[in-house]
Amino acid sequence: MTALFRRIQPSKKLRITARSIAQFLKMGQNLIKRVESWANVVFVHHHKGGQFISYRRLEEWQNALAHQIQTCPTLGELSQLKTSIQYDSRKFKKQYLPKTLDFLVEMCIKRQDILEIWESSNWIAS
Repeated sequence: MTALFRRIQPSKKLRITARSIAQFLKMGQNLIKRVESWANVVFVHHHKGGQFISYRRLEEWQNALAHQIQTCPTLGELSQLKTSIQYDSRKFKKQYLPKTLDFLVEMCIKRQDILEIWESSNWIAS
């Protein structure tokens, strides 16, 4: 389990719905019988049996990472988070969509710009 996975704690903190799973699997929500959030994966019971899905493939994972980025209080913490995201995305390359990584990089750049302005204005004020 990576540091990023421990930080997000998806099985405890992410709300995975049958609707979002159905959308991900491109099937009707009525075909999903049950969704189980396990420690490392989501297990979906549907009309054709069962299926494991990585948290990292779901939109809820992307949203959780975006929230972590947006709430980073310092440049140092943001840097650590970026390193964790880079490590995780390399280790689990097949589980990250390129558009997700592009979105996260853009979020990091925006947050870094905000923190640099905030930290420079605090430095001037003191």
